[in-house]
Amino acid sequence: MELAERVAWLRQNTQLGVLTEEVLAAIATQIQVETVQANRRLGLEDTPPSACYILKSGHLESYRTSPDSLAHVSSLLPGAVVYFKELLLEEPAEQTVNTLTDCELWVISREAIASLTAQYPEIRLAFARKLAADLNQVASQLAFEQERQRVLRPYLVPKVQRGIVGASRYAVRLRQAIRKATSDRAPVLIFGEPGLGKDNIAALIHFGSKARKHPLIKLNCDTLQPNGADLFGRAGGKPGLLDWLGEGTLLLNNAQDLPKTMMDAICRLLTQGEYLPVVREGDPAPEPRRSQARIILTAERTLPEIERAVKHSIKVPPLRVRKADLEAQANYYLALYCTSRGLPKPAIAPEALRRLQGYDFPGNLSELESLMKRAVIQANGAPVLTEEVFWSVSSKARRFRVNLLNAYPKLRQFLRSPWYPDRINYGFTLWFFALVVGVLWWGPQSRDQNVALNLFWAWWWMFVLLGYPFVGRVWCAVCPFMIYGEVAQKLSLWLFPRQLLSWPRPAAEKWGGWFLFGLFALILLWEELWDLPNTAYLSACLLMLITAGAIIFSLLFERRFWCRYLCPIGGMNGMYAKLAMIELRAQQGICSASCTTYQCYKGGPQKGEGLATEGCPIYSHPAQLQDNRDCVLCMTCLKACPHRSVELNLRPPGIELWTTHEATPHEVSLLFLLLGAVLLHRLPEIFAWLGWPISLLEQAWIHLGASLVALALPGAIALLAHQVLRLLTPKSRPFIELAYGYLPLVLGGTLAHYLRLGLTEAGQIIPVTLATFGLSHAGLPVVVAHPAVIAFLQGVTLLGTLAGSMLLTQKIGRHPCHTLLPQHLVMGAIALVFWQVIVGWSGSVSG
Repeated sequence: MELAERVAWLRQNTQLGVLTEEVLAAIATQIQVETVQANRRLGLEDTPPSACYILKSGHLESYRTSPDSLAHVSSLLPGAVVYFKELLLEEPAEQTVNTLTDCELWVISREAIASLTAQYPEIRLAFARKLAADLNQVASQLAFEQERQRVLRPYLVPKVQRGIVGASRYAVRLRQAIRKATSDRAPVLIFGEPGLGKDNIAALIHFGSKARKHPLIKLNCDTLQPNGADLFGRAGGKPGLLDWLGEGTLLLNNAQDLPKTMMDAICRLLTQGEYLPVVREGDPAPEPRRSQARIILTAERTLPEIERAVKHSIKVPPLRVRKADLEAQANYYLALYCTSRGLPKPAIAPEALRRLQGYDFPGNLSELESLMKRAVIQANGAPVLTEEVFWSVSSKARRFRVNLLNAYPKLRQFLRSPWYPDRINYGFTLWFFALVVGVLWWGPQSRDQNVALNLFWAWWWMFVLLGYPFVGRVWCAVCPFMIYGEVAQKLSLWLFPRQLLSWPRPAAEKWGGWFLFGLFALILLWEELWDLPNTAYLSACLLMLITAGAIIFSLLFERRFWCRYLCPIGGMNGMYAKLAMIELRAQQGICSASCTTYQCYKGGPQKGEGLATEGCPIYSHPAQLQDNRDCVLCMTCLKACPHRSVELNLRPPGIELWTTHEATPHEVSLLFLLLGAVLLHRLPEIFAWLGWPISLLEQAWIHLGASLVALALPGAIALLAHQVLRLLTPKSRPFIELAYGYLPLVLGGTLAHYLRLGLTEAGQIIPVTLATFGLSHAGLPVVVAHPAVIAFLQGVTLLGTLAGSMLLTQKIGRHPCHTLLPQHLVMGAIALVFWQVIVGWSGSVSG
């Protein structure tokens, strides 16, 4: 290469271009061209360099080692001048330089540099000027960085507080989502309930990314100015935080509190990476500025407009669904707190852990951390944290409950034994029901001479109605209809092995209740028009009809499909069971954390304390039960559970109706159908009360019309009263919710009706039994209540259930008493009518 070409190349490609032509020509004459292979060292840090190197082609690598951090490595491209400054200042090399590839180097020896600087003093002068300029630049950068740190310091997040603790599938998925978000710089939305450490997850994303050396700042959205000036800055004025942040990460905490006026600007920042500084009113619109910052937002709920603008959306699961991680999380907080205080870490007792797992932790991780700290303080150095130090762990949904299985261990023993209900069902109910149907079919046809008819109408109805408030739906556990359904199902599978149909749940949930309602309505009309209570063979037909339904659907579907969705008696039992003072539930935390087989639901072999079962016959998981309707108290779950999670609780009667209950239209229709059935059963008394000839009921069409009116009238009046209530209180609860306030009155009216039958005829069981088989029964004892006693009990029942209905309506409605007055007045009117046709009639009989 000619001398002129070398000079031109030096001027265009190196930092020596500031020198004059004469000096550059002198330097060019001293150049020795060398080709150096890759991976050769040119100079070593802290040693005097032997020459100055100008890289003509190839790649060099420079670095300086450090005892307390990784070496900072730089790649040098053609035009780089190496060791020129050290030779001018006669200092050792600042960095080690190696060749990365085969390189062409222009080499100027140490002696040549010394000669050139002595001959041309302007070399040192030019270097001094460049050094001063570099120093000014560094000073300016330092001032900027100091001001930047001052502005950002109140918002800085210096480090990650903790990782994601636990090995559940929720923890694994959360780690995967965090890992995915660290792979780029796209915006992130992290949402979930309070207390889940969402800002810590944002820190995990930032410090796990390549931008970890840049700052992470956190701003609470409820503190931002409505115009966004603190974030976006002002045009021609004070810079905003985005201006100072550079390539750092901005964490907008609690994005649901963002001022509405800023939402569009934030969405633009997320989608386009641009923002507009704030201007004074009347000033021209400013030019948009580009932001290099990464944006992470946290929120307590999903925000659709923001979710559409971000690439990564991370839902943080609440602690109540991560009970499998609770033990690890609790031990983590214990270790953290004890280490910080220099205390030995205590263990958590198994019963205390079960109590924690049974709690829902509305405050999530923050509440658990606080609870662990308080437990350590209260334990006062004890090596084991027992249940007592977690005294505050309770649940609103579980208040006012007493677990009878813990209070009475022998009750647990009996309910888990083969006696309940299998030996009762197959050792007694199976053959006794067949006997009852046979006596109804072939025995005498009147109630005063047929013991089966007496048992059905005088005994069964009164006692099953009396049992609902105490034992709920327990009748379904020993129900003969499904016993015969199960026998038919097992026998058919033995004779014709096959796969039974799965339940059509959506269709059953939608239409099963209406089928049940229609069938019950037909049964009531049949009972009234054909006088079933006093016609034995027709009562047998009724029992066989319901049994036939159970058998047919057991032959088609798994388990007890008929019992869950279609049985009219089961529907009535499920509705009245809502008023019961007992409930079967399971501790959700224990089920979530400890159970992996779901044997109570699916069935399975013996496991630990859990017995071998075929699973819940009506496919209900005890941990998911919200009311008593879908539990037949068969105790299969209690037998199957190896973790003692299942509880049989004593509770305030009907508490679910104003807490966890979900109303359904078909069940409300059944409720008013049964309310109308009280009037239906008292048509002769109503006709007599109204002064109409009772003989009119002997005409079939009049009897049918009166029956239909009786069944429909209470529901129509209640619906009309609700419309009046809505006019007075527009924000009142819907009719299908408030309608359940009538439920105690429905039960009371039905019980008051059957009390007369039970208290006058149930005591005649001995002579009626003998009469059934044609034997003499003269002189046998008979127990019959006095009419006045019957009237008193009926009156007390009506008044008590009326008060219960009014109280329940208040609890469901959650409004002052006067706003629900229309429904209270209708309840009073219905109770008054019942009094007249039930109690008043009984009183007239006594007279």
